[in-house]
Amino acid sequence: MGKDEYFNDIQIRILRVTEDLRAIQRELNCAAMEAPNDPELMEALSQLPEMDSLQVLKSALDQMRHFLWFYMQVITNESESGERLRQSIRQKIAGDQVLSPEASFLEKLKNLSDTALVKHLSDSKHRKPN
Repeated sequence: MGKDEYFNDIQIRILRVTEDLRAIQRELNCAAMEAPNDPELMEALSQLPEMDSLQVLKSALDQMRHFLWFYMQVITNESESGERLRQSIRQKIAGDQVLSPEASFLEKLKNLSDTALVKHLSDSKHRKPN
């Protein structure tokens, strides 16, 4: 797969996920507006499986939000600190023997982004505001 095809596939996936997230938000918004007037719907929405799936989605979105902030810092930062950060990522990838080859993509992504984010925040003079 060439670079252009790879980036085109990523772009298509981003558009599809963005569209799906907007649809989920619309549906949840409708449910939230109807639930106060419908006790059965309110009870159904607050059941454990529904709450678990929402918690999983929230966790994945939080992780992606942190990763995207980090990614934008790495990609758009041409300074010496940006290069140090990219170098620390390369060293972490080369020396990472904790994660097995069978580890999921999300585990690897989380480990990489967490490590790089901590390194960046500890080295950076300009910290991200809360």
